[in-house]
Amino acid sequence: METADPQRQIKLGTRASPLALCQSEMVAHALTQAHGWAHGTIELETIITKGDTNLDRKLAEIGGKGLFTEELEAGLRDTSLDLAVHSLKDLPTVSPAGLTLGAILPREDARDVLVPRAGLAFKSLEDLPKGARLGTASLRRGAQLLAARPDLHIEPLRGNVGTRMQRLETQDLHATLLAAAGLNRLALTPDAALALDPKQIVPAAGQGALAVQCRSDDTQMLAWLRALHCADTADCVAAERSFLNALDGSCRTPIAAYATLDDDTISLHGRLLREDGQEAVEGISTGPRQDAIAMGQALAAQLRDQAPHLVS
Repeated sequence: METADPQRQIKLGTRASPLALCQSEMVAHALTQAHGWAHGTIELETIITKGDTNLDRKLAEIGGKGLFTEELEAGLRDTSLDLAVHSLKDLPTVSPAGLTLGAILPREDARDVLVPRAGLAFKSLEDLPKGARLGTASLRRGAQLLAARPDLHIEPLRGNVGTRMQRLETQDLHATLLAAAGLNRLALTPDAALALDPKQIVPAAGQGALAVQCRSDDTQMLAWLRALHCADTADCVAAERSFLNALDGSCRTPIAAYATLDDDTISLHGRLLREDGQEAVEGISTGPRQDAIAMGQALAAQLRDQAPHLVS
């Protein structure tokens, strides 16, 4: 463990939402603890992204995942920032030139959670009333909900975790789906929340994992970040993101991918759907962890061959 403070003030960029701030504070604390640095060595810089200000339209309509990262990545490139913390599922699958992921932290619960409106409780998706109104702006979530329950009405719902939970009331929705990881980190999981089987509602590629981005040529920062890196999580999400990248890589197609690791064997479950949920193809690929990227590519090719019309 290092005991001396680095000879620099470290600027960590973060989005302004409560969840983004919580996650960035987690990373700052972990990095400070890992190297024995003094409190305040890492300074958080709050950045408002386009994805945070355009809340009335689906991400696919206004630019996709890069909406949450563009301003942070600009700060890294112009050296006003040294680090940026992201929910990995929000990151495009290909790193921009000059930037890299210096660490992927141990994964939280990757599942989606059904969060009902106050006063309601459901034991399963099948328990929802016929024609129930569910709020989500995620094509992946909406398509899988409709695949399970074609009678449901999917209403657009964006915003941070707290905002979406409040809008359950104001938009007269029965429930929404949120990531278990975010609810857990914010300690906001309602008593009536229902964690969904990842075989029924397959998570997003990278869901539950945090990534720390930095400049590719910042060798000292890369060395510091190695203390936070989780190889097990990194190999699983490499398979998921490879699958996503080979099929689309944006937010324009409902794509789900979830990998688990048993000893040194990865099992990757991938699903590709039509937006209305009425057509879907899926598969499971199993192989050694060192083949994670190739596994994702091969499974994507298999599903594309089965349903080429589903890939935009």
